[in-house]
Amino acid sequence: MTTRILVWDVPTRVFHWLLAGSFAGAFLTAESEMFRDVHVLLGYTMLGLIGFRLVWGLIGTRYARFSSFLFGPSKVAAYLKSLLTGSPQHYVGHNPAGSWAIYGLLLLGLISGATGYAVYNQTGGEWLEELHEAAANTMLALVVVHVAGVLVSSLLHRENLVRAMIYGYKKGEAGQGVRRAHWLIGISLLTGAVALWSVIR
Repeated sequence: MTTRILVWDVPTRVFHWLLAGSFAGAFLTAESEMFRDVHVLLGYTMLGLIGFRLVWGLIGTRYARFSSFLFGPSKVAAYLKSLLTGSPQHYVGHNPAGSWAIYGLLLLGLISGATGYAVYNQTGGEWLEELHEAAANTMLALVVVHVAGVLVSSLLHRENLVRAMIYGYKKGEAGQGVRRAHWLIGISLLTGAVALWSVIR
């Protein structure tokens, strides 16, 4: 018997949308001298958010932990095959394909943030700037794939995954939900990001 259960805690949801907004803003301001400070600050925000997510992936709630979505290539292939055959495998937390997208986004975010910091401080040569741009462009491509995957999965599973990442709830068995939303940590994360952005003039 399925019911409405809490799957995504507040820190995970806040991280998700802050990272999405920070990356979008940083990408759009990448070529602008006028908004260079905004670009740099959003890059720092991304690094801070990813640092938090790495810690939360170890100590967070059930479905936020990396241990809950460690899937090998065979699991990913089986999941993608299930989508193509019209009988998709269901996962309460991240599905195998989505998990790989998450790991890729975290890695690319770290690379683009670290190389961006180096370029901003004039460390390294032109190759570092090219690596920074390549990482950002690859991250954008992965974001597009990720969004497309979310939309396809939502249709096939008849489950609004975007809404779930906003409100935190999905359908599942009563014992599968997480017990605490961790509002204080989520609000603290949001407050920290807003405080950082407040220095933009």
